[in-house]
Amino acid sequence: MITNKKISVFAAILMAMVAVLTAVFTGFSKNEQFVETFSYNAESGYADAFEPYEVMEVEISIAEEDFASMMENPTAEEYQQCDITINGETYANVAIRTKGNTSLSQVASTDSDRYSFKIEFDHYDSGQSMKGLDKLVLNNLFCDATYIKEYMAYDIFNYIGVECPYYSFAHITVNGEEWGLYLALEAMEDSFVERVYHTNEGQLYKPETMEMGGGNLEGGEMPESMEKPEGMETPQMGERPEGMETPQMGEKPEGMEMPQMDDRMKGVEQFGGSSGGANLVYTDDSVESYADIFDNASFDPSDEDKEEVIEALKNLSEGENLEQYFDVDACLRYFAAQTFIVNMDSYYSTLQHNYYLYEEEGQLTILPWDLNLAFGGFQAASATDAVNSAIDTPMGGSLEESRPLFSKLMEVEEYKELYHQYLDEIATGYVGSGRFQQTYSAITTVIDSYVQEDATAFYGYDEYKTALENFKQFVLLRAASVEAQLNGTIPSTTEEQKECNTLIDASNVDLSAMGAQGGDGAGGKGSQGGHMFGQPKEVR
Repeated sequence: MITNKKISVFAAILMAMVAVLTAVFTGFSKNEQFVETFSYNAESGYADAFEPYEVMEVEISIAEEDFASMMENPTAEEYQQCDITINGETYANVAIRTKGNTSLSQVASTDSDRYSFKIEFDHYDSGQSMKGLDKLVLNNLFCDATYIKEYMAYDIFNYIGVECPYYSFAHITVNGEEWGLYLALEAMEDSFVERVYHTNEGQLYKPETMEMGGGNLEGGEMPESMEKPEGMETPQMGERPEGMETPQMGEKPEGMEMPQMDDRMKGVEQFGGSSGGANLVYTDDSVESYADIFDNASFDPSDEDKEEVIEALKNLSEGENLEQYFDVDACLRYFAAQTFIVNMDSYYSTLQHNYYLYEEEGQLTILPWDLNLAFGGFQAASATDAVNSAIDTPMGGSLEESRPLFSKLMEVEEYKELYHQYLDEIATGYVGSGRFQQTYSAITTVIDSYVQEDATAFYGYDEYKTALENFKQFVLLRAASVEAQLNGTIPSTTEEQKECNTLIDASNVDLSAMGAQGGDGAGGKGSQGGHMFGQPKEVR
């Protein structure tokens, strides 16, 4: 792959800036002035629990039989009573359960007990909260050898002005035993809405097309096209069929043609997607036609609330009154960040999920969630493919028309230009300015010792260090490609890129080393002594 001279210069400048900033900021501790600039504003009583450059201490005390029950039946997602101490303050009679969808079922199929958890402070006592926070999410960093992809993805959304949950790392113990380093998130429910929108009148939805047990597939049946041949054993996660070599990420088996991104999307829509509303396509005026939205409401929407969502989608389908029915600027900022981080496990993919819709007085806003497979961790043929993901057809060129919240906004030239401005701000203001490297250096310094001692880690420490180097290169090259697409040096659509010989060469970046769904990171133990699915310490 030929790299254009202008692109090479831009990338070289980025690398040089990074080297200088690394030298400048290496000696700073997490309490120094530059870190304080990135701290949250104290908008709520629980904000200080989520200091970005400190690790939240979470101590879970639970009856052994209750914890054993939760570990033996994780996919049931049943609440158990526990006491939880956060940064030294104890909350009694709290509820805890496992959480997740694909990640939950995949971890459950292995010998690991490293599940994500959801903590509800008000489950048994409606008047209890953690300084105003009703629910806390502890994500297990599944498929993320870097430990920081989700954290950095939220940081980019936050930087460009998208409303995000609070996020920080959390060190967890269970009954005094080490359990591991997780990502702590403010649950996007009541407390989030009150903090961000200063009201309890809005509605929040998490559109979803795939649920445990079959999602929208009638009766939970697997489509014939995705069933395994009779007599074929399904390998455990991380195993490959006997005699089959596992190709490196981005490589194709000998004699096999690697499909283009848009070709790989075809045919999957029948399994991962539906016309039930998660793609935000207007179907008709019937509430029942949008089960993917309304069946996943965070609160209790009235018929009038639901009708307001449908009315917004109807206007979206016609490209009319967009600013009346949508917070257009917020949506454009969301899409700029989503495009930059190449997050296909989202509204952008055939699964059309992992996002929230907030509705207030008939106006909708899209919000981010579940970002562990960002930065090319899902449906990317290679690092070069992901780094050069086309900014004007970020879904591969085949899905844009069936994702109207993106395509209808892009039909308005003013909105498209603003979307490009936000992309430029991320590439130059977040990455090119050195802020990315500052954040990267600060947070990896903070978590390094925790990663070394992580009792349930999916990856070994050497794999983590390798993953970080690949991640850093990926982000720098992604910024260079986005800038080149904005200035026309690289085409900004998937179709035009097929004939392009000036794409950024990212062949030195190993996506699987960073952690990817279906790659080595998601599929088994690594080569550096990692224990992707190793059994955690017995809880006594």
